[in-house]
Amino acid sequence: MSFTLAIIGRPNVGKSTLFNRLVGKKLALVDDQPGVTRDRRAGEARLGDLKFTIIDTAGLEEGGAETLSGRMRAQTEAAIEDAEAILFVMDARVGVTPEDRHFASLVRRAGKPVIVIANKAEGRAGEAGAYDAFALGLGDPVPLSAEHGDGFAELYSALLEALPEATALSADEEEERRELVLADDEDGSELDPTKPLRIAIVGRPNAGKSTLINRLLGEDRLLTGPEAGVTRDSIGVEHVWRKGGSGNSRERSANAGESATRSLKVFDTAGLRKRAKVDDKLEKLAAADALRAVKFAEVVVVLLDATIPFEKQDLTIVDLVAREGRALVIGLNKWDLVEDKGAKLIELREEADRLLPQVRGAAVMPVSGATGQGIDALVEAAIRAHEIWNRRISTARLNRWLEGAIDQNPPPAVAGRRIKIRYMTQPKARPPYFVVFGNQLDELPDSYQRYLINGLRQTFALAGTPIRMTLKQGDNPYARKKRR
Repeated sequence: MSFTLAIIGRPNVGKSTLFNRLVGKKLALVDDQPGVTRDRRAGEARLGDLKFTIIDTAGLEEGGAETLSGRMRAQTEAAIEDAEAILFVMDARVGVTPEDRHFASLVRRAGKPVIVIANKAEGRAGEAGAYDAFALGLGDPVPLSAEHGDGFAELYSALLEALPEATALSADEEEERRELVLADDEDGSELDPTKPLRIAIVGRPNAGKSTLINRLLGEDRLLTGPEAGVTRDSIGVEHVWRKGGSGNSRERSANAGESATRSLKVFDTAGLRKRAKVDDKLEKLAAADALRAVKFAEVVVVLLDATIPFEKQDLTIVDLVAREGRALVIGLNKWDLVEDKGAKLIELREEADRLLPQVRGAAVMPVSGATGQGIDALVEAAIRAHEIWNRRISTARLNRWLEGAIDQNPPPAVAGRRIKIRYMTQPKARPPYFVVFGNQLDELPDSYQRYLINGLRQTFALAGTPIRMTLKQGDNPYARKKRR
C-alpha cells in the first residue's frame, strides 16, 4: 500500500505547513510571506495506518515559461504528473479567489482524483469560509487546520474514498484501521457513552466548587476552606458515577434500585473574578488555567451561589461558555440555605431565560455541596446537555421545518426584493452548527436569525446548548459590473 500525493494551491495557503504535519517533521520552511517554497520537495508521510509519499510544491502563479514564476509552475506540473491524487489547498479564511478558480481548472484537466482542502478552518471565520470551496466544483471540501492538527480524520476518510485500490487492506488490517479511526476521531458528532464525559466546574470564588466535587467523589480529594481562592490549578479527577451513589442518605435509599453508571472526568477550577480586580500574578495564571479547562471540557457546570445568584460576573462566565460552544448546566449551590425553595426555583429559572437568551432553556439545577442534595440530578442534567450538544438533525427534517417557519413569518424585503431562503443543513454538531443558503442573506436582520435559532431550539429540543448559524449566498455575477 503506497501512493503519491501532490499538494497544490496558490501561494500562502498553508501547503508547507500541511506537508510538515503529514511528514511529522519541519522539513519545509514556513513563513507568513508568500513564495517561500520554490522547488518541489518529497517526503514520506503517514496518516493513521496510511503510508505514502507527499510532494510539497510552489504556489501556483501566472508567468511566462522563462520567468521564475513560470519555472516554478513547471515544477508543480511535474509533481501533478507524478502523483496518483492531488490535494488542492485553499485558504478558508479568505474564501475562493479568482486564482483558486483558475488553478482548479488546471488540476481538473489532469484527470486525477482531487481532494479540496479548506485550510485554516479553525474558528467561526474559518468554518464559514470553508463552504466557499464548494464553488470550485471539485467535490466536498475537507475543513482542516494544518497548524492546529484539526480535520485529519476527515482527510483520512477522503483519501480512502479517492484511492480505494491504493488504500485497500486485508481483512485483518481493515479491522485494525476501523479501531484506529474510532480512537482518533475526537471531534466526531456521534455520541460515544464509553468515553469519559469531560465536565468543568467553574464559577466565582467561594461558590463551593471544590466542596461539590468532594461530595460527588465521596472523599476529601480537593482542598477546601472558607477562604476565597483556595483552588489555583485546574485539577482533573476521574470518577465512575453511579446513579444514586452520591447525595444525601434519603436520595441514596430512594435510588437504591437504579444502576445507571457513567465515566466522568471532572475538572475543578479556580474562581473567576472580574478582570479589573485581578492584580496578583498567581491569580491571573489560575484564571487562565480555568479558561483552558473550559475549552477542553464538553460540558461546563457554572456554579452560582444560590443566596446571591446571577451577579454580573456569573452572566459573564455563562457568556464565555456559550462563545466557546460548550454544553451548559447552571448549578445553584448552597440550596440548603434558601427558604421557600419551590417558588425561588421557579423565579430563578425564569430569570435565567430572561438574562441568558443565548442559551435559552439551559438546565438550572439546585444543589448543595454541603449536604449532597441534588448532586445526582446535576450529573444527569450534564449527561442530557451532552446528548443535546451531540445531536445532528437530518436535512430533510430541517427543511420541512424551515418551510413552515418561512410561511409563518416570511423574511423581510430589501429595496423592493424579498430575501429568499432556499434551504438549510447541519454539517456538524458539538455544538449544533447550521448553514442557511439563499439570496441577499447579507441583508437578513439579526432579529430574523434569532427567530430561526429560537425555532430550532423549540422544535428539535436543543434547549440550553449554543447554536451556530452561518448564512451562505450565491455570488452575484453582475455585482462587479455595478461597482464599475
